[in-house]
Amino acid sequence: MESGPNPVAVGFSVLAGSMMLLTGIYHAIVGLAAIIDDKFFVATANYSFEFDTTTWGWLQLISGLVLVVTAGGIFGGHTWARVVGIAVAGLSAVESFFFIPYHPVWAILIIAFDVVAIWALSVYGSNGRPRQG
Repeated sequence: MESGPNPVAVGFSVLAGSMMLLTGIYHAIVGLAAIIDDKFFVATANYSFEFDTTTWGWLQLISGLVLVVTAGGIFGGHTWARVVGIAVAGLSAVESFFFIPYHPVWAILIIAFDVVAIWALSVYGSNGRPRQG
């Protein structure tokens, strides 16, 4: 008797896809704001990392679009999307770390979303069952 996918695994996939979709939309909007007006974001004083805002905006926009496409793949149940999702969410967390001097609360919130998405994509195997060991 064959049953459908584990509902918990489906729930975690929806959670991961939703987090990645929200993060991707956020990255795209922030990237567009940085591209359109490079004086829009002002960093706090004495921060170790400083980047050209327009270049950083393009990176944000591209990563946001990749996150949105990957979230669509996760909602579609594609295995490639789970693998790419883990990698892209990790890169998004690193990218958000560099956004801390511009908007600390939002950057930390996005890092938390990325960690939850990575966890949700990693916990369950492709067969919808918890990974063993």
